Amino acid sequence: MRNIFMLFMPPSNPEAMVHYEDTIRKRVEPERIYPHVPVPLARKLQQVFGDKRIAVWGSRDSASNRAKFEKMSEGDEILIVEGALIKLLGRVACKTVNPSLSRELWKNLRGDSSEGWDLIYFIANPKEIDLPFSKFRELFGYQSNFQLRGFTSVATERLQTFYAVYDDLYSILLRLKEGKEVEEIPRPDLLQEARLQEAGESAGKPADPPEAPDEQVLSEHLRMQWLLLKMGKQAGQGVWAPRGDQGRISSQFNFRDFEETFAAGLDTQTKYVENIDVVWKEEFRIDAAFEIENSTSIYSGLLRFADLTMVAPNSPYPMFIVAPTERRNRVREQLARPTFRYLHLADKVHYLPYEKVDEVASFFGEAGSGLNVNVLVGKSEKLKD
Repeated sequence: MRNIFMLFMPPSNPEAMVHYEDTIRKRVEPERIYPHVPVPLARKLQQVFGDKRIAVWGSRDSASNRAKFEKMSEGDEILIVEGALIKLLGRVACKTVNPSLSRELWKNLRGDSSEGWDLIYFIANPKEIDLPFSKFRELFGYQSNFQLRGFTSVATERLQTFYAVYDDLYSILLRLKEGKEVEEIPRPDLLQEARLQEAGESAGKPADPPEAPDEQVLSEHLRMQWLLLKMGKQAGQGVWAPRGDQGRISSQFNFRDFEETFAAGLDTQTKYVENIDVVWKEEFRIDAAFEIENSTSIYSGLLRFADLTMVAPNSPYPMFIVAPTERRNRVREQLARPTFRYLHLADKVHYLPYEKVDEVASFFGEAGSGLNVNVLVGKSEKLKD
């Protein structure tokens, strides 16, 4: 269960506004940070952020703030609230108590204190959202007159109540900002009903014959993995393939740029994504998931996506079934299974033909800019009835 921390930034505090502009909105060059932190922390920041600028914030080192700061863990949610608006949301990447770095980043502009903001946290996936704080109050059952002050955290009881119903605050707030309906975690009893219905519909029908892919089919599967991994790196993403596939991909295509710390801070439990054929990841967020289905049944890939949907129904990233054109109708048939209908999987899964992957790869070549997940979304289609 992730902790949720909130930082209140009064609109009347010009010092806070300047600091927010300098180290959150503009972010900080890594070269300004590394001389002030231990080598292991610098290495961790490099793993999470690469060469990108880093969002940083800090709090005064008071007894109250220190108690909350010590509870902070990698992957915890963090909100910066300005007046009545949630200004920013993100995740805690790592933290440090560091007067030297505080002096480097923030000046006491008002001149009324010699103290710094020594409790420092680095924020992964920062997203400016400008969402009314009242939306957050409603989610967590706070009274309408609840007011934030300083640096605080959500009580354990409220967290337990929230996570019993919902999956991921970050994704939920993004959905609310976009005017979308928030989904609750699917009820196991209703899912079981759908599976029983599916079993009833399948009774008496011949099972799919087991597939025995030949070397050519396996080679094409591996080539698609490599292309999607390569394009992920071109798009500036961290990329992942199952460990059992990494050696073959490295041997055949000389590709070794897999994420070393794939599980770090991930917004979904690792066991649900570590065996997906290709995953793109930005800092602590999954950006896309791909199942390549020419050597296995379509059902197995959709089942992995169904598991993801069960634990993270509000996650915004696209899920792709990548398959030859001749398997398009088979993808549609499988999406019509009662279990997948119950989870609205056809609304979330994109069908991406091999030919479109090759087309995108050919167009971008070795280009280092312009390629992103939206390009592949644009080349895909939803197979809804």
